[in-house]
Amino acid sequence: MKICVFSVSVLLLSLCYSCRSIKTLPNERLTPWQISENDRFRNTDSSPLTIEDREEFTGLEFFPYDNSFKVKAALERTPDAPLFEMTTTTSRRPKYRQYGILRFQLQGEKLQLNVYQSQDLSDNPAFRKLLFLPFYDGTTGQSTYGGGRYINLSIPEGDEITIDFNEAYNPYCAYKDGFSCPITPLENNLQSIAIEAGTKDFKKKEY
Repeated sequence: MKICVFSVSVLLLSLCYSCRSIKTLPNERLTPWQISENDRFRNTDSSPLTIEDREEFTGLEFFPYDNSFKVKAALERTPDAPLFEMTTTTSRRPKYRQYGILRFQLQGEKLQLNVYQSQDLSDNPAFRKLLFLPFYDGTTGQSTYGGGRYINLSIPEGDEITIDFNEAYNPYCAYKDGFSCPITPLENNLQSIAIEAGTKDFKKKEY
C-alpha cells in the first residue's frame, strides 16, 4: 500500500497562491491557484492521478470563482489544546493539535471551524506557520468529494485570518486508492451551507 501525505512541495505551492488577493473573475478564466493545481496534477512527480487518468487529464473541475466565499474570520487561539492523533484512511495516526477556532459569517449565518497544526510540519522551519483546515459542507458527497475538502492557511500576525473557500481542494484519496488522508473531524461540519467554491469531486474512470 502506498502511503503518502501531502508533500512539502505541494503544500508550499498551495500556500504561495493562497496569499494572493483575487477579485471576481469571469467564469471562463482560471485563477492563479487553479492554474497551479492543474499544473501540479499534470506533473508526474506531484500528481496523485493514476497513469491512465493523467494521460487523459485536461484539468480539474472547479466551481466558478465567487468572491463571496472569501471571508474574514476572527481567530481565537487555543494554546493549551493537547496533541491528538488524527484519524486517517489508513492505520497512520499523525499528531495534530487544535491551533484555534475560526469564527466568521457566510450567507448570513454565524459559523465556526477548528483549525489544526501538524506537529511534524511545525518542526520544519519552512512550514512552521502552516495551518490545516478540513471541512464538510452542504455539497459534500454531492458535487464535492464525500470525505470533505481541505484548505491551507498561514498563521497571521494578528487575530484575523482570511479563509478563501475558492481554494478548497480534495484529499489525494479522491483521486487514487492507497493514500493516507486525514479524515475531517466531525466538529468541522458546515452542512447547513452549500459552499459552491473550490474543487469539485473527481470522477474516476473505470478501466
